[in-house]
Amino acid sequence: MLQKNPLAPYRAEIDTIDRQLAELFEQRMQLSSEIADIKRKNNIAITDSAREAEIIASRAALVDKIFSEDFQLLMRSVMALSKKHQRQTLLSQSELLPPPQKQQPDAANCVFQGVNGAWSEQALMHMFPQAGRASLPDFEDVFLAIKSQDAHYGVLPIENSQTGAIGEVYDLLRKYRCFIVGQTWVDIQHCLMAKKDIALSDIKEIYSHPEGFRQCHNFLKGKGWDLNPASNTAVAAQIAQKAQNNHTAAIASKQAAKFCGLSVFPQSIVDNQNNKTRFVAIAKQPEYDQASDIISFTFSTVHRSGALCEALMPLMAADINLTRIESRPAPGGDYRFFADISGNITEPKIASALKAAAASTDYFEVLGCYRQW
Repeated sequence: MLQKNPLAPYRAEIDTIDRQLAELFEQRMQLSSEIADIKRKNNIAITDSAREAEIIASRAALVDKIFSEDFQLLMRSVMALSKKHQRQTLLSQSELLPPPQKQQPDAANCVFQGVNGAWSEQALMHMFPQAGRASLPDFEDVFLAIKSQDAHYGVLPIENSQTGAIGEVYDLLRKYRCFIVGQTWVDIQHCLMAKKDIALSDIKEIYSHPEGFRQCHNFLKGKGWDLNPASNTAVAAQIAQKAQNNHTAAIASKQAAKFCGLSVFPQSIVDNQNNKTRFVAIAKQPEYDQASDIISFTFSTVHRSGALCEALMPLMAADINLTRIESRPAPGGDYRFFADISGNITEPKIASALKAAAASTDYFEVLGCYRQW
């Protein structure tokens, strides 16, 4: 005679409770969809940390103290799933990237940061050889010119192969909501330059952009020279040219030396002879076509273990190549990530993976879909 399983009645009761949980969970997710629509219409943020803390505390009081900690974990998980569902609802109603504008590289008015001879100008001339160009003093001035439509394209450095990301440009991309529409890499061979009557032994002070100093660290080490920052390497060359003494030099490009009539010391001074800087073209609206094969985006995650991995998991699952990722501090002590992937945003697989990634983040924005020039 078969012995009755003593767990059977308990399992049956749990099955009943699980069915009730499933029904209640479905009701909660349906309400989340309705809330997401209200938030979209009223421009209300999905995450409300104060409200979440209030809910967790009040719900924990509904159960016996011995279950309080576990129930708080359950509520956090339910709310995380609810927010993810809300993001998916909003993403299904919105575009990852606005429709592309017509590209006009030859007829465009372009701006760059610096003065004649700057590396940014050389990048601009490579990307837009027939376009008109003008220089501006600061990175932010370039973004302001694009937003005010005083210029169609701006060209800015964003990454160096030796020293990494240029954080200010990333921050300004986010601040002014401009789009990356192209990129190019420029070989950076910094030179030491001074007036023709100045010898190497005469030099006491050097001007350059801080990135120039970092990229020539080994050459400068132990020299005892005063290192003075300039807004741009070509500006540094101008300072050396105008100096009323015989001991000022600059680190800049040969092109800048030519513009300023300076002599170049023959020794190559960059630490890495393969030193390159990545420059991007920015515009007020995105410009992409079937040839575009790079996508840049920015996002932030909640502060918990595995959050970054969760955001990037959809890309791995779709076999999408993540080519770079950088983190930048954000207001309030948080961090924002900037990442690039290979692909075109018009590909369904790419768009689907990006939306899945966005649904796992607190904030997500595509910065551009573009190609190498």
